[in-house]
Amino acid sequence: MAEESVSPSSSSVAMTEDEKQLAKLGYKQELSRSWSGFSNFAISFSIISILAGCFTTFGQGWNGGGPAAIAWGWPILAALILCIGLCLAELVSAFPTSGGIYWWASKLGGPKAGYYTGWLNLIGLLAIVASVAYGCATFLDLTLGFLISGYSSGNLDTIFIYFLLVFAAVVLLNIFSSNLLAIFNNVSVWWHVVGAGFIIVMLFILPSHHASASTVFTHFVNNTGFFNGKTSGAGFIFIVLPIGALLTQYTITGYDASAHLSEETKGASTAAAKGIWRSIFFSAIGGWLLMLGFLFAVQNQDKVTAGGGGVAVIFSQALTSRWAGTLLLIATVGQFFCTMACLTSCSRMMFAFSRDGAVPASKHWAQLNHKRVPVKAVLLSAAIGIFITLPALIKVNFNGVPVPVAFYAVTSIGVIGLYWCFAIPIWHRLKAGDSLERGEWHLGKHYRWIAYVALVDVAIVTVSAFLPTSNLGAPWVTGFALKYVNYTIIVVPVVMVALWIYWHVSVKHWFKGPKSTIDLGPDMSAGSLP
Repeated sequence: MAEESVSPSSSSVAMTEDEKQLAKLGYKQELSRSWSGFSNFAISFSIISILAGCFTTFGQGWNGGGPAAIAWGWPILAALILCIGLCLAELVSAFPTSGGIYWWASKLGGPKAGYYTGWLNLIGLLAIVASVAYGCATFLDLTLGFLISGYSSGNLDTIFIYFLLVFAAVVLLNIFSSNLLAIFNNVSVWWHVVGAGFIIVMLFILPSHHASASTVFTHFVNNTGFFNGKTSGAGFIFIVLPIGALLTQYTITGYDASAHLSEETKGASTAAAKGIWRSIFFSAIGGWLLMLGFLFAVQNQDKVTAGGGGVAVIFSQALTSRWAGTLLLIATVGQFFCTMACLTSCSRMMFAFSRDGAVPASKHWAQLNHKRVPVKAVLLSAAIGIFITLPALIKVNFNGVPVPVAFYAVTSIGVIGLYWCFAIPIWHRLKAGDSLERGEWHLGKHYRWIAYVALVDVAIVTVSAFLPTSNLGAPWVTGFALKYVNYTIIVVPVVMVALWIYWHVSVKHWFKGPKSTIDLGPDMSAGSLP
């Protein structure tokens, strides 16, 4: 941030339309605007990553509802998530800045709304980076177990080492290959499309037989330990099914990356908006087909349930070891691409939030190197991601099957952070009504009902993310132990109280929301809302 302010009134002749729009929002062009509209779509599509969430959290969907809950729940929940995406797309078209959700909340609801939104967004992104990196490490371990004779998978210490290596690799790529990140994300799109398609075809061709449509669409499972395994009644509907819903809610998230990369995207007012909703739409279709591929490949449902409901259990039944390892390898590479894109998005959010002075020691995280990369923000994001995943080293078993409680907790924290931060600007957009100065892409008169549906989904997500993944994580159950607890219900309230204290003791006295980094001339306004 050591560069001098530039007055657009003296340099506007050389400014592009994107730079002029950014200047009206109060910022000079610091990040390199080299991303195409497809690249912007690609990063959100890569972060959603059906090769990540669909694989890593499939077990939670199976245990919390089973085949029918997944087959019907995925498209229903995806439609709700799309409503959130449409609301965010309208806002990024009006305000295409790297601060994204935080910036919108600040302009629509004031500094306090922006403060909480920014922190929730940052917390969510940090947790998502960690969860995807750990999922990648876990599937690398599973892949090696299928492909290498004598290799023993499932060792938590080994998985954590892989986790550290994955983080190291994506950090180096983000720091030293910034010009290649857009290319990597473009490659990632085709890897996900072709890879997922190949997996679906192989699951159709290779298994000796397939589950019936009746079984896939009508059979439920309750492997959570709650309600003695019953698959009917109020408890199953309001407790067990929401636990399984995290499969969809976690997988289809991170699409706000298109907003965070808007300052690096050409034609951002339309390209970033399309990047958000298109990434959700195409991921929803591809993910559903992939889910159905898993479900129809099941050879023995009881054994899948006994094995914890994971994808690897299904593959071990339906495929040879070599084919199972090959398909898992495709997913693992996709998860690596996803981790790389998540870190890019998270570091840009930290850069933008720090640029406005909202993060302690902001001047460090808002610095760019000579290649315009926020190196310190990248390093801090990785360090925090590793720290919050340390509980994954604690060994946890449920009915004799290893359960990644820490992984599910980190995913839940990520989901809570992101969906809560989405809700704040959506709510304030509703309050703004027709006074919103819309961008080139907008919802017209439909914004109101779409926003209400989006807020309903946030409520569903909140329930899903706080619930324990097994009954042993509930204090009133015999056998309860802290290692089984979904620590989202501890971490999130503690963090929110800390943010509340920080706001009242310090922040409210000096934080005024987004800071302008450009001197506005008399012919240009900051574009604030009525």
